[in-house]
Amino acid sequence: MKKSLFAMLSIMLIVLAGCSSSADGGKIDKIVFADAGWDSIRFHNSVAQFIIEEGMGYKTDVTTGSTAATLQGLRQGDINAYMEVWTDNVKDVYNEAIEAGDFVETSVNFDDNVQGLYVPTYVIEGDPERGIEPVAPDLKTVEDLKKYPDLFADPEDPDKGRVIGGPTGWAVSEQIEMKMDTYGLSDSFNYVMPGSDSALVASLSDAYEAGEPWVGYYWSPTWVTAQYDLTLLEEPEYDPEVFDDNAGTEFPPNDVTTAVHKDLTEQAPEVVEFLKHYETSSDLTEEALSFMTENEASADEAAIWWLKQHEDLWTGWVSEEVAEKVKAALENA
Repeated sequence: MKKSLFAMLSIMLIVLAGCSSSADGGKIDKIVFADAGWDSIRFHNSVAQFIIEEGMGYKTDVTTGSTAATLQGLRQGDINAYMEVWTDNVKDVYNEAIEAGDFVETSVNFDDNVQGLYVPTYVIEGDPERGIEPVAPDLKTVEDLKKYPDLFADPEDPDKGRVIGGPTGWAVSEQIEMKMDTYGLSDSFNYVMPGSDSALVASLSDAYEAGEPWVGYYWSPTWVTAQYDLTLLEEPEYDPEVFDDNAGTEFPPNDVTTAVHKDLTEQAPEVVEFLKHYETSSDLTEEALSFMTENEASADEAAIWWLKQHEDLWTGWVSEEVAEKVKAALENA
């Protein structure tokens, strides 16, 4: 009886172990990605998900939240992979987590990005084709905005100008608020943080389509900077001590990395190896984001299109066996 019971328990443990493992013998069968709220991370998620699902046999999922919440999720293991960590925007948290061994940096996705306060170029240069005259030809720097609060008047408080910041909850939003004080803009401008990336885009696109003045935060690579003619306002050259003290320089060079929770290195080593080779650029990313905009396509649709366009690139990220499976799936997509 005891031997039979022991045998039954052994069989049950083997079955359960098989059920909890992935098809290829790993220790995890679903890879959860972070969606921190912007289109480029969604696109890169979709590229990675397609390769991992079709080429490696894992299920995937996405958890949505603020930058702070998703990074905490990665640190705790609720999220397995992060395709776009803007490291200098979250430098303290990122470095602390890396040093503690909570998550592992796998690659630099791209490092040729820029961010800061933009205005439509027609504000400075005009746009003869649209019949728009230049209204601030001497506007070059963020500090120059002090001359133009009336031009960028806040519709809810016309006695002051309005600067649109990063969305609420984004680390960069606090840095821009600090810049407002450092450059002496807080007395004559209101600082408004929209509730989401889509609200930020709506504010810019509404003004741009109407040919009206607008000033606010944005970054590259995005479909916005690919589609609209924008000018990044100048700031003093980046100085780490000054920036850490009062944000009174241009934003630091920002390595946008991929990272995984520490356990994934053993749970799905082939996924981690793939992510170690994952490397794109701002131009390659904006190419996909432009496709999304021009075709009203989803991130998943853009990923499939992009993978078909750049087979020579992504096949170098994975084994030949995985590449063949992904290529077969793309033929039917």
